[in-house]
Amino acid sequence: MLSMRKRKGFTLVELLVVIFIVGVLIALLVPAVNMARRVALRIQCGNNIRQIGLALNSYHLTHRHFPAGAIEWRPFGNTTQRQLAWSAYLLPYLEQGNTYDQLDLTTPFDSPQNAKGAAVVIPVYLCPVALGGQKLVQGRGPIHYGGMYGERITSPNNPPKGLMIYDKPLKASDASDGLSMTIIVAEDSHFQDGQWINGRNLFDQAFPINQAPAFENDIRSDHYGGANVVLADSTVRFLSEGIDLNVLAALCTRAGNEAVTSF
Repeated sequence: MLSMRKRKGFTLVELLVVIFIVGVLIALLVPAVNMARRVALRIQCGNNIRQIGLALNSYHLTHRHFPAGAIEWRPFGNTTQRQLAWSAYLLPYLEQGNTYDQLDLTTPFDSPQNAKGAAVVIPVYLCPVALGGQKLVQGRGPIHYGGMYGERITSPNNPPKGLMIYDKPLKASDASDGLSMTIIVAEDSHFQDGQWINGRNLFDQAFPINQAPAFENDIRSDHYGGANVVLADSTVRFLSEGIDLNVLAALCTRAGNEAVTSF
C-alpha cells in the first residue's frame, strides 16, 4: 500500500487572511508615504527659498544693499514705467547669468526686448507643489515667491514697512528689528500675475497665511498647514497657518520695534 504524501500549500481561508493583512498594511502605508512625499516637497521648496535668501545676501555684499522690491512701479494703464522686479536683478546671483544677459533692463518688463529672456522658466523660483507648475504667465516665466513690502494687519502700510519697497534699495542696517526677525521673501503660489520679471511680486500682508482672496498678493502656498518664508539672514522658516497675527505682522516689518521672542 502506497503511503500518501501530505500536500503542501495554503488553504483558501489562509490565502484570504494573507490578502486581508496585506490590504490593511497597504492602507496604513499609503497615508504615511503621502505624508513623507509632502514633507520632502516642502523641504525642496524650503531649499529653493533658501537659495533666494543666500543670493540676496550675496547681492548685498556686492552692492552694500538689497535690491529694491521693484523699479518704477506703474499704475494700471501705464505702459512707460519699467516695473522691474527684485527677482530679475537677482539672476546673476542664482547662476542665471545667461538669462540675465538676454534682458534689457533699461526697458519695461513687458517690452519686446525682454520677451525672450522673460519667458525662461527659472527652477529656483518655483515651488514644487504649486498648482500652476511651470506654466508661463502672460508669456513670462512664473515665480511663486514675493518680496516683503510690509503689513496691513495692524495698521496701514504707509509708509511701507517691509524690507523690499519700490525704488529704494534698503540695507541690512535698515532692519533694526533684526535680520533674524524680518521676512524678506515668502511664498505666494496663488498670485495670478506672479512673473519673476514683473515688479508686482511684492507682499503687503493683510490676511492670515493661506487665507487671502485671489486678487491679493499675500503669503499663500499649496503646502499643508502653512508656507515657507526666508528671513533676511537667509534662515528658512515654515510659518503655520495658526501663527498669531500680531507675530506675523511683526515679522513683516523691518523696524517696528515689536517684541517677538518665538514663532
